[in-house]
Amino acid sequence: MFKKPILIVKAGGTYPDMAARYGDFEDWFIAHMDRSAGAIEIVCPVSGEPLPPVASFGGIIITGSHDMVTDKKPWSEKTADWVKAAVEAETPLLGVCYGHQLLAHAMGGVVGDNPNGKEFGTVSIRLNPDGRKDRLFDGTPERFAAQACHSQGVLQLPAGATLLASSALDPHHAFIVGRRAWGVQFHPEFNGQMLRLYIQRFADDLKAQGRDVDRLLADIRETPQSETLLRRFQRLCT
Repeated sequence: MFKKPILIVKAGGTYPDMAARYGDFEDWFIAHMDRSAGAIEIVCPVSGEPLPPVASFGGIIITGSHDMVTDKKPWSEKTADWVKAAVEAETPLLGVCYGHQLLAHAMGGVVGDNPNGKEFGTVSIRLNPDGRKDRLFDGTPERFAAQACHSQGVLQLPAGATLLASSALDPHHAFIVGRRAWGVQFHPEFNGQMLRLYIQRFADDLKAQGRDVDRLLADIRETPQSETLLRRFQRLCT
């Protein structure tokens, strides 16, 4: 049991029709977490909710978003400052997709459009030697499948960060900065159905980039090795 709750920072929400059927971003995370291990709280800075004191929590997860880090919206920049304070306090932190990029931005890295275009689909993630030794990926094979759904990425890691994993279209799929702050570009909270719906929504954009949407849809599969990352992060919060 955790002495302090884990905080999910909701950086955005999914489309209303998807939320009505499947719940929103925070629900997708909680579905893959151990709810018996301790309390999980939610804060939504996008809607103006104040970010609570970092010291109140045993760990922090930052979700994805339909916004772009490069837009530097006031709520996002304020959250970036708060994230930097969390890293400096050595509070365990996991940024996912937008959260991954926000962590990099907060710590001095560079975020921008992925030069390889949108990366959507079930993709192969490769751990490098540092990734294979990292606590967050303990027990994960060198190559594993994960769901990807993004158009921006981390173009330059923050000073002092360590690269942990890459894919064919994104060299910076996972990193650690400080002692206990991780960013992952892939979505451990997505299942195949969530990814399918996002690919279908962005089908025209993907086709315009020369992507074979039918092949992307046909290649979707479940990604249990990626999903277990959320429980491993919970264990690190003890």
